[in-house]
Amino acid sequence: MVHPGRQTTHKLTGMILTFTANASLDRVLFIPEFEPGENNRTESTVDAVGGKGYDTSVVLQGLGVKNRALGFIAGPVGRQLEALLNAYGVDHELIWVEGDTRLAHVIIETRLHRDSHITTNTGYSLTPADVTHALELLAKHLPIAQWLTMSGSIPPGAPDDLYAQLVNAAAAAGVHTLVDAYGAPMRTAAAARPTILKMNRSELAQTFAVRALTLEALAPQVEALRQRLGVENIVVTSGGEGILALTGQGAFLARSPAQPAVNAAGAGDAVSGALAWRLSEQDEWPQALRWAAAAGAATVLTARTAECHRADADRIFPLTTVQLLTTLT
Repeated sequence: MVHPGRQTTHKLTGMILTFTANASLDRVLFIPEFEPGENNRTESTVDAVGGKGYDTSVVLQGLGVKNRALGFIAGPVGRQLEALLNAYGVDHELIWVEGDTRLAHVIIETRLHRDSHITTNTGYSLTPADVTHALELLAKHLPIAQWLTMSGSIPPGAPDDLYAQLVNAAAAAGVHTLVDAYGAPMRTAAAARPTILKMNRSELAQTFAVRALTLEALAPQVEALRQRLGVENIVVTSGGEGILALTGQGAFLARSPAQPAVNAAGAGDAVSGALAWRLSEQDEWPQALRWAAAAGAATVLTARTAECHRADADRIFPLTTVQLLTTLT
């Protein structure tokens, strides 16, 4: 494999763009333990950026990496979300559409160290004109970009091939792409052959019917999937179990030491952001994966979704490990 940062048909310098199709505002509720049928009182609450692409921008901002957030947003909840992005100093250009932005409740049970997500179904829907606007906006920013990440579900009204269209547009402009999605949007995006396909284990099983008990056991199946799809790299995250990466440079398993988790939401988005960042800096895959593991671990230390402090990532980085998996049959 030619390293992504060194392909002559791609740019060696440029900004990281993130794209969010389905925005949300996270309302994080901390309770000791959820007791069904009882009046559960919060210990504290905090509002945070939601929507996986916007979360990736929050992570990059925390790491001190230049990036720009693009995506859809709507309504009063969207105004709150925009204010949070502004508070982080995230550079953005948003597409305002009719409706309102989703509200996601993240319930953190502090006694059990467990988190659950309840997301409202009410949100915005896209029109063909909204999709056209997004493609035009992307075309405007691609000349200054080296990487484009696109993450999360797509809202009603968006075509299943939305991410595939973005991948094709980026490829034509010499920009690398990372797609973090599941279901039909991921399958159509895979056909466009982005630089990286990224999923968690449940999304991998749901989208491609690939599953195993451990990441090590999963590796041969993911390698077979990579070959069948004809994609360059597939990355699978699995929380504390680590990050599995099947690449043209080899198969790797990255791990970070366990952290005292406060809010694990957004850790996968930290992996996306860190990979785009380090590969844009021309790191080889093992080094990029160590940073991805460190950023993911750093993100769980904060109360707000995807909030990541560079000092935490720097501290965790020397403790991360990357194992080369040699048996894929």
